[in-house]
Amino acid sequence: MSAKTGSEPRLLYGPTPHSVENAQVQGFLRWLSAERGIDLGSWDELYAWSVRELEVFWESVWDYFEVKAHSPYEQVLDSREMPGARWFPGASLNYVEHCFGRPEDGGKPAVLAYSQTREPRRLTFDELKEQVRRVRAGLRKLGVGRGDRVVGYLPNTPETLVAFLATASLGAVWASCAPEFGSVSVIDRFSQVEPKALLAVAGYTYGEKPIDRRKEIGEIRAALPSLEHVVHVPYGPRVLPDATSWDDLSAETEESLDFAPVPFDHPLYVLFSSGTTGRPKAIVHGHGGILLEHLKNHAFHWDMGPGDRLLWFTTTAWMMWNTLVSALLVRSSLVMIDGNPLYPDLREQWRLAAQTEATLVGASPGYLMACRKEGVEPAKEFDLSRVRQLGSAGSPFPAEGFDWAVGQFGDSVLLNVGSGGTDVCTGLVQGSPLQSVWAGEMTGPSLGVDVKAFDEAGNVIVGDVGELVITSPMPSMPVGFWGDVDGERFRATYFDQYSGVFRFGDWCRFSTVGSCLITGRSDATLNRGGVRLGTAEFYRVLQDVEEITDSVVVHLEDREGGMGRLMLFVVLRDTFELDDVLRRKLARDLRTALSPRHVPDEIIAVPMVPYSRTGKKLEVPVKRILQGVTPEDVASPGALIDPAALDAYAKFAPELGAGSQ
Repeated sequence: MSAKTGSEPRLLYGPTPHSVENAQVQGFLRWLSAERGIDLGSWDELYAWSVRELEVFWESVWDYFEVKAHSPYEQVLDSREMPGARWFPGASLNYVEHCFGRPEDGGKPAVLAYSQTREPRRLTFDELKEQVRRVRAGLRKLGVGRGDRVVGYLPNTPETLVAFLATASLGAVWASCAPEFGSVSVIDRFSQVEPKALLAVAGYTYGEKPIDRRKEIGEIRAALPSLEHVVHVPYGPRVLPDATSWDDLSAETEESLDFAPVPFDHPLYVLFSSGTTGRPKAIVHGHGGILLEHLKNHAFHWDMGPGDRLLWFTTTAWMMWNTLVSALLVRSSLVMIDGNPLYPDLREQWRLAAQTEATLVGASPGYLMACRKEGVEPAKEFDLSRVRQLGSAGSPFPAEGFDWAVGQFGDSVLLNVGSGGTDVCTGLVQGSPLQSVWAGEMTGPSLGVDVKAFDEAGNVIVGDVGELVITSPMPSMPVGFWGDVDGERFRATYFDQYSGVFRFGDWCRFSTVGSCLITGRSDATLNRGGVRLGTAEFYRVLQDVEEITDSVVVHLEDREGGMGRLMLFVVLRDTFELDDVLRRKLARDLRTALSPRHVPDEIIAVPMVPYSRTGKKLEVPVKRILQGVTPEDVASPGALIDPAALDAYAKFAPELGAGSQ
């Protein structure tokens, strides 16, 4: 059994009458009562019903949003057994058919795009549809058809969105990497799906720095023998040699915009894992699963509908890009931001939120904590009167961050902190307008997601830290891994520990009020003398220490079964040095706030902490380096924000790894 983690969470605020009355989910509740005779009086009742009556819930989502099917489904779910459960067998549909709103939305904004490479651009729903029609015809002329793979080495721009929608409308399969990825990382990913066509930019601007990507694209082209076509997407002054131009691809054509009907689980896109603990997994998501999950998520949890605008900085390498795109499903606009999100300063994202009249602003916990530390007051400095939700995901968000956000926006803006990931391309735990907000915690499980914490024996636990698991199928679970023909890697990834239960790979604690705290990745959790320590606990204490700017903690186990060595690496502010006084202070802070077991055996200064391109702190790669694995074998350099970030840890390996496993 896992160790106790403390008292129940602190209530910050509950739902307001206005938020409850006007929430999108209220329309669904009224529809359930009128059309199905199902009366649910609270969010708790709705959630319990959504996992108890799983098939009825998802069929209701299908009917409520009027999913367009080209052939009917035979049943909602053929079995609850995992892996292997199939949703809506017999149904054929296309995700893209649901992305252009209704006729009355045609002249309304669908996309508002900002970057440091060119002037802002806007597309209405009608303009977006027209561009998709043309590019779809262009891809067909290149021979792209159902099942072919089209990949993009592209930034977060309207052209990328158009290319994805055009690809998926054909029944072809999309995959993308952000252009800041190095060629090795891109090849590691794209080579797995054997693409027929590559769309790429020759360069971009990051802040004030021009970036040339022609060399990398040459290396990528040479390493992908399946490529038949390369399309140059104009973005800045550079041009790709020997490539089809975007203008030629999207030339005038009389061909209509059709939507290839495909099975519910037909591949829509391939998302790639970080590649920091091995070869990136090529995770396949299907048309129907993503469609239903994002309709539910965006409307019921994110409270989005016609006229709303979603601003959430992301790159095309992160699953947040895919969820950003799905704002179109609920007739909302998406704000696309490319380049340095902190240029020209820390306030730029708030500035854009005001300029675009965003109704949901999403930001990483790191960004919000940086605003807190620097004294940014977004609601006072900018007109954010249209914002109804402030979303955050990607890493743990400490209680101090919650307090800051509530101090800035009050209870009129829902602070919706969630956690999910690439594996399901959605949130597993998060909030909604009908729920309370608890300091430092995600509000609770998402609708239709039967998520729990398990101990090692597979028992459900509350109040203790355990493995985050999903005990019933959900539509957006991966169809599989590309190239994993027999499913062996898929089963080993998710079903190796608990038979028939999807193990997500996070450590979490559910409280008695239903809220959830993510304490870190289970493969990075520290185990000292049989007691598990979540890395997020350390970072919550260290984040406000004036002398340090960042930290990473790892535990090296003892082969003899002892306590092992707990190592804390810190990045110091320029004016400080790591002396015995600071070491004693850090040890005292951790002991007082947490426990004696949290006091490191050694505290070491390093120049930087390694992060993946999607902002994940790389604890496991650091640990493996300390155990003697070379940085090159731990993670592909292109998967890191700074490829040199791991080098500083290698010099400690001979000493620290000698007695560890």
